Amino acid sequence: MSLHVEQRGAGPDLVLLHGWGLHGGAWQPLAPRLAASFRVHLVDLPGHGHSRDTPFGTLDAVVDAVAACTPADATVCGWSLGGLVALRLATRHPALVAALALVSSTPCFVRRDDWPHGMAPETLEAFAEELRAEPAKTIRSFVNLNALGGPHARDRMRELAALLVERGTPPSPALAAGLALLHDTDLRDEVASIGRPVAVIHGGRDVLTPMGAGRWLAGRLPNARFVEIPEAAHLPFMSHPGAVAEALETLGARGTGRERKHG
Repeated sequence: MSLHVEQRGAGPDLVLLHGWGLHGGAWQPLAPRLAASFRVHLVDLPGHGHSRDTPFGTLDAVVDAVAACTPADATVCGWSLGGLVALRLATRHPALVAALALVSSTPCFVRRDDWPHGMAPETLEAFAEELRAEPAKTIRSFVNLNALGGPHARDRMRELAALLVERGTPPSPALAAGLALLHDTDLRDEVASIGRPVAVIHGGRDVLTPMGAGRWLAGRLPNARFVEIPEAAHLPFMSHPGAVAEALETLGARGTGRERKHG
């Protein structure tokens, strides 16, 4: 079953992948500007938004579903959970990815003995337990963490609440599978093999994926540029859309070679 994809604009292809519990509409603050430079593909991941009837399976199953609707030589931008999908897409289907943007992303969401840049595993496990009892409340609580620490946090939380209502809460099995993926996935060993141009975009006040994760990615990826937005939390594309759009426009030029030709 194919994923729901909304297309806007014309130009080089830019694929946007959202985070856990939301949908492609989360990118609306950026979409109008980006559509002036790109053909933008707003994807609803499996089990989310208008793709709710497509099962959310393993990471590779999700990546393959995204690959089926991704044009060759696209700039692929993933936020949070979408960043994990984008990273694996770049290694599993490299012909599809000309450039990569990782927004508030991490190769390993959960803290480990050799990885201090993650969420405490017991915190994520508590969310999974609460999800079984009160799914709607749990997803609201988790999504609100996206805004915590950033500017106008209450406004961002209201925007996220409206987004959740817009396309409905994802089915509980999809939410549980997504949390399990965040808990279990560790892509650190794959990062060094990604030679495409990469923009690592991270907020200095992110409480879900600490700044250290972004700095680690930028240091290990062979062709990466680190874009720090000091005042942003986990939602830089909502709180600082201009800065994120500029980073994506610069990356798109690198990925297509236009930067070399014109500057």
